[in-house]
Amino acid sequence: MPEIVPAAPATVEVTPEKELPAGQRANRLFFIDNIRWMIIILVVSMHAADTYSPIGSWYFVDRKPLSTGTLLFFAAWQMYLQSFFMGLLFFIAGFFVPPSFDRKGATRFLGDRAFRLGLPVLFYMFLLGPFTEYFVAHSWNSSRPTSFAKEWIKHIRNGQFLQENGPLWFCLALLIFSFCYTVLRGLNRRASLGSELWAMAPRTQALIVFAVIMATLTFLVRAERPPSWFNLPLRDFAQYVLLFSVGILASRNHWLPKLSYARGMHWLMLVIPIGFGLWLALLFYGGAFRGQGSFYSGGWHWQSAGFALWESLTSVAIGYGLLVWFREKYNQQGSLERFLSDNAFSVYVFHPPILITAARLLHNLAWPAILKFALLTAIAACGSFFLSALIFRRIPGLRRML
Repeated sequence: MPEIVPAAPATVEVTPEKELPAGQRANRLFFIDNIRWMIIILVVSMHAADTYSPIGSWYFVDRKPLSTGTLLFFAAWQMYLQSFFMGLLFFIAGFFVPPSFDRKGATRFLGDRAFRLGLPVLFYMFLLGPFTEYFVAHSWNSSRPTSFAKEWIKHIRNGQFLQENGPLWFCLALLIFSFCYTVLRGLNRRASLGSELWAMAPRTQALIVFAVIMATLTFLVRAERPPSWFNLPLRDFAQYVLLFSVGILASRNHWLPKLSYARGMHWLMLVIPIGFGLWLALLFYGGAFRGQGSFYSGGWHWQSAGFALWESLTSVAIGYGLLVWFREKYNQQGSLERFLSDNAFSVYVFHPPILITAARLLHNLAWPAILKFALLTAIAACGSFFLSALIFRRIPGLRRML
């Protein structure tokens, strides 16, 4: 919401680029940067799909009746993305935690995380989110004419701002995970999670066991239909916590160079044709076409258990496959890739108002929903990257945060 000839030595530098001195890009894992900006573009596409698809929620929707084929397209796109893309981001985030903590120590590590993760959350909650809701999405409704200032004050006084961090819930979750990691390291100062037990990169059997554990925990959490606290999608947290933890293990034990390219490609070849067939069968026999769609999202239903298993296996398969494919085939950067990497986080923060504005402009375009979705994704992604480079990352104060 996933093992071959090593692509790089096990001692490769894994310092995030924002922590490197200017101009120092040597010894970087460029394929990780490329995965990150690719996932940010997929996030934009997910929210573009939310605009036209009845699946999911978004600030502004432009939904019309869809044919069965179109609905299946959106369902497949959104469910496949949800199965792996945020989980893979948590894995990557976890991968960079141990070296950062070792280099900085607990106090500086948490201070850095508070700045790089906490400040963007506060910025979105108190400024960008309210601006988006009032001026762009028009999702703040009042029974009588009012002003932004009055609505903003009401937004704060009624506590609604606590749930209004938009896509920045990811940063809030990472801040919480980083704090928990710091506490655990403080309880056992010698703990490194690097040992002979974990030295070997996971093979097929271990990956399957891991996916089954993830599916079981996900099903159990969703069975109780947890509420959304601070906009955190707790129903998916079993996957996120596990993949963040595995990212830490991968960093400590230098797994990335050891992962098998052949195994990763086999996983991808299984999850695309066979996984898609199983997904269709799960929908058909589980009653998704007969008004029982809610059975897949939680509760003590076999459909929810089946979907959790499909989702977890897909997450592992696609995550593993993308890691080894990018490592082998896309572990370099030219000027375009550097541009995308430099602006990826800013796009993640600022894309909602840009995407919503584009969706409003496309409202009267009489195109099929799939074509409008593709066009909206392209406009929102390109617009967000260029506005990030030209404006957002040039603003004093924002520049350091982004």
